[in-house]
Amino acid sequence: MAATQEKATPCCLDAVPAKSSALLRKASDPMRDWTVSGSDPSQDPIRNRAAVPTLIRPIETLPATSTNTTAAKGIPVMLRAQTSHPLEPLSAAEISVAVATVRAAGATPEVRDSMRFVEVALVEPDKHVVALADAYFFPPFQPSLLPRTKGGPMIPSKLPPRQARLVVYNKKSNETSICIVELSEVHAATRGGHHRGKVISSKVVPDVQPPMDAMEYAECEAVVKDFPPFREAMKKRGIEDMDLVMVDPWCAGYHSEADAPSRRLAKPLIFCRTESDCPMENGYARPVEGIHVLVDMQNMVVLEFEDRKLVPLPPADPLRNYTPGETRGGVDRSDVKPLQIIQPEGPSFRVNGHFVEWQKWNFRIGFTSKEGLVIYSVAYIDGSRGRRPVAHRLSFVEMVVPYGDPNAPHYRKNAFDAGEDGLGKNAHSLKKGCDCLGYIKYFDAHFTNFTGGVETIENCVCLHEEDHGILWKHQDWRTGLAEVRRSRRLTVSFICTVANYEYGFYWHFYQDGHIEAEVKLTGILSLGALQPGETRKYGTTIAPGLYAPVHQHFFVARMDMAVDSKPGETFNQVVEVNVKVEEPGKNNVHNNAFYAEEKLLKSELQAMRDCNPLSARHWIVRNTRNVNRTGQLTGYKLVPGSNCLPLAGSEAKFLRRAAFLKHNLWVTSYARDEVYPGGEFPNQNPRIGEGLATWVKKNRSLEEADIVLWYVFGVTHIPRLEDWPVMPVERIGFTLMPHGFFNCSTAVDVPPNTCDLDLKDNGMTAKPIQNGLLAKL
Repeated sequence: MAATQEKATPCCLDAVPAKSSALLRKASDPMRDWTVSGSDPSQDPIRNRAAVPTLIRPIETLPATSTNTTAAKGIPVMLRAQTSHPLEPLSAAEISVAVATVRAAGATPEVRDSMRFVEVALVEPDKHVVALADAYFFPPFQPSLLPRTKGGPMIPSKLPPRQARLVVYNKKSNETSICIVELSEVHAATRGGHHRGKVISSKVVPDVQPPMDAMEYAECEAVVKDFPPFREAMKKRGIEDMDLVMVDPWCAGYHSEADAPSRRLAKPLIFCRTESDCPMENGYARPVEGIHVLVDMQNMVVLEFEDRKLVPLPPADPLRNYTPGETRGGVDRSDVKPLQIIQPEGPSFRVNGHFVEWQKWNFRIGFTSKEGLVIYSVAYIDGSRGRRPVAHRLSFVEMVVPYGDPNAPHYRKNAFDAGEDGLGKNAHSLKKGCDCLGYIKYFDAHFTNFTGGVETIENCVCLHEEDHGILWKHQDWRTGLAEVRRSRRLTVSFICTVANYEYGFYWHFYQDGHIEAEVKLTGILSLGALQPGETRKYGTTIAPGLYAPVHQHFFVARMDMAVDSKPGETFNQVVEVNVKVEEPGKNNVHNNAFYAEEKLLKSELQAMRDCNPLSARHWIVRNTRNVNRTGQLTGYKLVPGSNCLPLAGSEAKFLRRAAFLKHNLWVTSYARDEVYPGGEFPNQNPRIGEGLATWVKKNRSLEEADIVLWYVFGVTHIPRLEDWPVMPVERIGFTLMPHGFFNCSTAVDVPPNTCDLDLKDNGMTAKPIQNGLLAKL
């Protein structure tokens, strides 16, 4: 993942005057990593750079002195040992070296040719290594991160070598292996194939299937469309042009021993476009029902095929498409005036590689093919108290989409979109649409494809500021004087497409010290076909012969917390807070009393909890050693948003693999290899309760620990007519909010805005309606 050289997004430029094309940066421009979307070119800071401080700060070079040299305060001064921070995402060169190293280690040419590369990820180092890097190797240098030791810290002259972790599928033997490769800067920078890393370990993982890959999906579609019985079945439905047919290969899941991981299986869903020439035609509007297909993805052959029931294709719905001028069968709205986001002096954030500073916040941006966006080392600079850690690592580690229709094929639609596909690998290049507005810092993401090549998603992560309404306001009714501050937030986001649905994942950082996690759901419904005159109890009829099944979306946020804790410290605990109604009696003679009651969650089994809006339930992560000005322990609280639990019965097959959905909150003591709540390989997983539900059986103490929060949140989707042909964005999420963390509101020192505009004489004022017309004054 790297900073990009992307320019302004074309569709956003359409909303500003033509001369704004001057905002497109030349490749030689030192600020080419920035995109300005919807800004006034006359206010372009590039044209006025003499008055604008540099926004991308160069990395400082350490003095090139001997490692034995001692600084004035007794801290050794080191040679600069490496330029990649330990949490920096793998570069394209590092991925190439890692793949070449593993391939070269293959015992025979047949083994090497059979290697398919599912994932290449950074091996994230121990927390003390990260602390050392941030303290002495990478600016801004933060020696306070390291624990104090008698005689001063012993600082090595270099950090440990970076390592890559590879998930490799052997297409010939149907085996999955995990390999660890040691990298170095020499290896990463060298383009010659004879310079490789070093394989540290390699092991076969039995009884698993790794995630599916886009190359496999494309090959599976071609195999199915070329299968004679399938072509014959489509001919019976009036379709002879296979170019109109869409084959979506879904993972088989695990419903019985027939789905065991001894075979790599897919059970595709079939859709068919009309004969329209529209390049963006909504093919999901015509599902093909009644056809059962089972594909061996290892050998790319159709194992089972059955035309079970002839259901007519739904007629072409005139409202099915979503391209300009075709929505709802009419024309696009023409009465929307341009809305420009202008920051004449540039953004307030600063970026150094993947290190971000904004409004007292600082953190690092990372990315993985499975999770997508990862936020590391989140901290807040709090005046004289300095850098105060909040979390070591934040990410979305899994999502599950179970459908509620018991009929085939919908009962087996239980997608694990992170573990079976990879959220990061399905991410968008955000330059292709108006996904963000304003001054934007983009980051690229690098991945391996199935055959071992390196692919880059340009502009994969978006970093930008947003106005967010009022931060706080008060008006004195006696004097009429008012103070108001506008809220600004820093947003880090990425968007991915998994088959028919789009998911946007956002982390918002606010000036008052709170963090909001948000998921935006949009895209196209996964539909089913109906016989003439038929209706379905388990869905909504949205067009003739077409219905949308009820379903749920669940997301799992993993939060490795570090509230006021240095890396590796075990000084956090979790308290549950419920509001209780006071019993009637002498303490509640007016029957109006209620209070907040706290309960310490002492162990992992005790910490399996659910949301309860009736008691305003929330949870606080506290530091057991730090207190605020009133003597209370400092903390951050997790405030749930709207939420739900699975509506499936307790014996539902998908819950074998997704036992983590049974509770909204889980808390564990940090363990390095406990990352994915359903285990690393949920695809065709026969093991019941693997992952989080198994880890908590250790019942480790949480009274003073290195705390990891797992928050499960979801939405129940009962489709509406208004969700067709595209579903408007639906937002769900939660908040991490300071609770006794700061001694007073951090919003007090936010400066006033000069944002009032006098529009009363701008031709906008209107008289009352006269004769049905709105007349100007």
